[in-house]
Amino acid sequence: MKVRFRHRILFTFGLSTLAFALTAAGIGTRVSDAGSEEANITRLTARLLESSQFSHHRLDDELAAKFLDRYLDTLDSAHLLFLQSDLDNFDIFRPQLAQLTRQSGDTRPAHVIFARYLERLNQQVSYVTNLLSSETFDFSGHDQYQLEREHAPRPRNLAEAQHLWRQHVRFEFLQEKLADKKPEEIRTTLSHRYTRFQQTMSKFNSDSVVELYLNALAHVYDPHSDYLGHQQMESLSMEMNLSLFGVGATMRVEDGYCKVSEVMPGGPAARSGLVNPGDRIVAVAQSDGEPVDVMDLPLSQAVELIRGPKGTTVKLTLIPSGADPSTRKTVSLIRDEIKLEDERARARIVDLPRGGNATRRVGVIDLPSFYASMKGAKGGSHESATEDVARLITKLKAEHVQGVILDLRHNGGGSLEEAITLTGLFIRKGPVVQTRDPYGRVDVGGHEEGTVAYDGPLVVLTSRLSASASEILAGALKDYGRALIVGDSSTFGKGTVQEIIPLRPIFERNGLSHLIDPGALKVTIRKFYRPDGASTQMRGVKPDLVLPSLTDVRDIAEAAMKDPLEWDAVSILQHDSLNRVWPYVKFLRAQSTARLSNEADFVWLRAEVEQTRKNLATKSVSLNEAQRRRENMREQARADALMRERLASHKTEPPTYEITVQNSAFPGLPGASNAMMPIVKKSLAAEPTPADDESSFAANIELRETENILADYIDLSAPAAVITQR
Repeated sequence: MKVRFRHRILFTFGLSTLAFALTAAGIGTRVSDAGSEEANITRLTARLLESSQFSHHRLDDELAAKFLDRYLDTLDSAHLLFLQSDLDNFDIFRPQLAQLTRQSGDTRPAHVIFARYLERLNQQVSYVTNLLSSETFDFSGHDQYQLEREHAPRPRNLAEAQHLWRQHVRFEFLQEKLADKKPEEIRTTLSHRYTRFQQTMSKFNSDSVVELYLNALAHVYDPHSDYLGHQQMESLSMEMNLSLFGVGATMRVEDGYCKVSEVMPGGPAARSGLVNPGDRIVAVAQSDGEPVDVMDLPLSQAVELIRGPKGTTVKLTLIPSGADPSTRKTVSLIRDEIKLEDERARARIVDLPRGGNATRRVGVIDLPSFYASMKGAKGGSHESATEDVARLITKLKAEHVQGVILDLRHNGGGSLEEAITLTGLFIRKGPVVQTRDPYGRVDVGGHEEGTVAYDGPLVVLTSRLSASASEILAGALKDYGRALIVGDSSTFGKGTVQEIIPLRPIFERNGLSHLIDPGALKVTIRKFYRPDGASTQMRGVKPDLVLPSLTDVRDIAEAAMKDPLEWDAVSILQHDSLNRVWPYVKFLRAQSTARLSNEADFVWLRAEVEQTRKNLATKSVSLNEAQRRRENMREQARADALMRERLASHKTEPPTYEITVQNSAFPGLPGASNAMMPIVKKSLAAEPTPADDESSFAANIELRETENILADYIDLSAPAAVITQR
């Protein structure tokens, strides 16, 4: 059976795997005692988490206390609304919360807390709208605004809360002012933002409140377990069909922002090269229409603005990841349908100069996901990442490449079976991955002895965005000593698989009525381990050579999430030790370090990495307008100077030949292109500014250095006479 377990989309194994767990937990007999649909859903969700989630942790008092805190933070993550006296009142629920939830399905705490939340929200909106209409803000002082309040104390009383509200609205006002908006426009924008959010939250019905509540419960177990209510199930169904008319990005809400969590390969956002994980969307415009502010807008409503008819234009106003909060960038995208064929592997052949007239011909295979479709599916063609990569390898070998790079930098996972079979293109036999269930049972996925599709020098290029199935392949090839791993200091670190459990069949099996679909539970059920026994969870796969990278400094990793499952290990499996890499690592690292220290490209990239790291580490920001403008001007001047220096030293790029699965069967090579030139020309234009393309520049710099590392690797592992004269 094929299992697709991306960290953004996770496919069900089916209800049959739960039969034993449900019976053992007594869910089948107890659920029918509930007096309401809401209580049934709550009790069932709690019992499924206890019996099916990997840790099998009983909902005890300790976990229930975390559950209550997580729900409070779901509603008020910035600690601006609830007073300390509110928390004192809510403490009455703590001693009984576990029992109320798992035995009676009582959701009164959810509704009582939400009612108080609405009360405080109304007070805030009333105070802020009055402030915006009556006060002229002064930004000549030297006070600071605390950007991250996740761990800050709650306001002790209403007066202290009002002081925080005033500082927050001053911060928002200054952000808009630094983006060159007029005061009256800012007052209108902010007033509308607050009143719209108030109206949205006041329309939350009981189902919506319980969905927030149960999702907080699921997240206490691990960050990938979720309760999916009726509307979420509809959205997930659309995403799993890969037929969204949108920009090809997944979003989440964080501190009131609609934040990009992943850019889907092949989509408009990915093709533009201007949208990156961690970017915050602050406004959305339709074609030539006026931008609509989406700050504090519920995610479902923000996504609806971004989606639209195929072929239409949507303009996103972004705060780039790691940039000053006042920075704004507008990206125009054409909505398109995101289909599996947009994610197919592709390759390029590069003739790298090696001094004099010598060159090294290397192949680069870009694999955006481990895609798969069921063979013989009615009305559809069979798609397989392994088969496509095998075709590309055949073409690369026919064109006499001397080494291959497998680029997994934007590969968030996919089919487990494809990860295993694709690894088999590079190793003759042996285990690829171990999976362990909550009961300690370990299954092994691997290969019997077979034919290797490619046996030459191999580099796997990874990043923080390489997750799940990507980590399985990279980890296996590293354990075998088959491939040199190059990239960020670690991959994402998602070593778990989730199962989607629809609640409707359980309701119906127990004779329970429901007015709407009761939703589903997405629950973590297994962990992955490498052939050497180490889990990919939390730690990911560490490379042999680390390159400077913008993705490496961003807050993108399993370890950055709340309550992730811990790293552990299982037994080492017997497998071949090919030792193709280790004898050369020290020399290859020294050669790469020498290039990185001298080339203008990497001077620029290291400076961008350091500035991004500095911005991300900033926990407070000045509310002095003149100071902020000076800082922004200095930063823009620094970035422009570095970019001009880099472009001035730009060398002619080597000839590059683009290979697709479709043209791989034709003899010969397509016309040579200069892969870097479109980006360089765009950066030299008046608009957009060079900063708009920094992620694309950085990605190309990393790839070019990886090609040079591979060329060094070829020189070390092959006779010097093999160097081709062209």
